[in-house]
Amino acid sequence: QVQLVESGGGLVQAGGSLRLSCAASGSIFRINTMRWYLQAPGKQRELVAAITSEGSTNYADSVKGRFTISRDNAKNTVYLQMNSLKPEDTAVYYCNADITHGVPQGNFRYWGQGIQVTVSS
Repeated sequence: QVQLVESGGGLVQAGGSLRLSCAASGSIFRINTMRWYLQAPGKQRELVAAITSEGSTNYADSVKGRFTISRDNAKNTVYLQMNSLKPEDTAVYYCNADITHGVPQGNFRYWGQGIQVTVSS
């Protein structure tokens, strides 16, 4: 069993910055791709950024040049550095990880609980 715990959200003014963290714990053999999603009220969850185990990254067009995804494999943690925040970035942010288990064995996708980011104008 694996748990993803997010932290670092909150309220910030437009133009400000936040850094989200998501730490994985439990029976982990390997963490493969890790991702951040956002979900605005009443809308579908959308991919924000992804990072592979090798460090390759992909970003949604709306956040390119403003957000940076990174990971610390020694800490089983993925980060999302959010700069130049806009009110339209307001959403619940979820981390996601594709994980190969030790016990029980298998490959699974896990989700964090979600963390609120609110950007005021």
